[in-house]
Amino acid sequence: MTKKYFGTDGIRGLVNSSKINGDMFFKFGLASGTYFKTQKKKKQIAIIAKDTRLSGYTLEPALVSGLTSAGMHVYTLGPLPTNGLAMLTKVMKANMGIMITASHNPYHDNGLKLFGPDGLKLSDKIEKKIETLIDKKISNSLSKPKALGRVKRLESANDDYIKILKKNFPKNFNLKGLRIVIDCANGAAYKAGPELLKSLGAKVFSIGVEPNGININKNCGSTFPSKIKLAVKKYKAHIGISLDGDADRIIMCDESGMIIDGDQIIAALAIRWKRKKMLKGGVIGTLMSNYGLEKFFRAQNIKFLRSDVGDRFVKEKMKKNNFNLGGEQSGHIILGKYATTGDGLLVALEVLFSLRKGKKASNFFDTFKKTPQILENIEVKDKTIINKIDIKKSVKSSEKLIKGYGRILVRSSGTESKIRVMGESENIKLLQKCLKTIIKKIK
Repeated sequence: MTKKYFGTDGIRGLVNSSKINGDMFFKFGLASGTYFKTQKKKKQIAIIAKDTRLSGYTLEPALVSGLTSAGMHVYTLGPLPTNGLAMLTKVMKANMGIMITASHNPYHDNGLKLFGPDGLKLSDKIEKKIETLIDKKISNSLSKPKALGRVKRLESANDDYIKILKKNFPKNFNLKGLRIVIDCANGAAYKAGPELLKSLGAKVFSIGVEPNGININKNCGSTFPSKIKLAVKKYKAHIGISLDGDADRIIMCDESGMIIDGDQIIAALAIRWKRKKMLKGGVIGTLMSNYGLEKFFRAQNIKFLRSDVGDRFVKEKMKKNNFNLGGEQSGHIILGKYATTGDGLLVALEVLFSLRKGKKASNFFDTFKKTPQILENIEVKDKTIINKIDIKKSVKSSEKLIKGYGRILVRSSGTESKIRVMGESENIKLLQKCLKTIIKKIK
């Protein structure tokens, strides 16, 4: 289903470009408000959170104007992790929740992630209906003057989110004696992250907690994990936690400075959940999940299925197969027992709950041997070049060459102007030869 505005994870792009500007955000607000106010509720409510990008000050008022023009009453929550918004959408019984963020992208990008009243990201079908409304004549969706929505700022959102997270664990759960480094990427969790860990008694060393509007994800956070690696060694911490701009991703670091990616976190949690009889069905990974993870789950008799890349697709497949654990190598991990979308802080708590009895992080994460993986992201002006005949031929011939020794995946990014070329094999020389051919052809 081809969509005009929505990508694999909401709407995203360069600020003040064709999609990401005040005019379009008014239209997004008006269209989504018009669609969701059809729900039979006494009061039509939308809640909005955001990360720390400078452009949020421009885009949020436009979005609010569109929603109130559609007759929605709006609560603005300020900077808050994405899953905090999803959770509060359910708790507040709102029609919808909107997160203004471009996730792990640089500050000059921004976008939207939309959630329905169930706290789930919207389906392709609903996104398509909203797109139809976006392109309709504005006057058709405007409310009568008496039916316009009101706006209120909610200051307690971070505290409310922290309370919800802590309710998922026993009352006596604490982190006393643990030294923890947390990198909040100068993003949405810069308040909630350190406050949550400190409230549980941990000694916390915080980095990436001084947002200035343009330093979000800059040389910090889950896409720059070397920062926590150095900090863990410097402060002799037991573990490091690295989040992205909207805190729905997590990359970790053990006490020795070893970086732990999403696949390794998922493997460790799956083994623990299986032992505790908490694992339901199996685990959902993606096309990017390491082949070593697949082999490991096969050996552990844990069912493993792959979805398309994107935590929305992971969640859809989890729901379809009735699984309660899934995620991506990049750190989007969904704990279906507790959440509807990725949540870095929730995953961190689940890991820390396992370490509270003195177990070392290195031992907890020592689960499987990763198959060597090479990933190259190629910036392009037009992602559709991936469909050119000569590029397809190059990919097909490389796949044929490596068959039986590994696998190759070439795909366009759903959130950036990039083509991602990934390969896995124990035969590194053969893998490099195959990928070099494809990359050269794309460039």
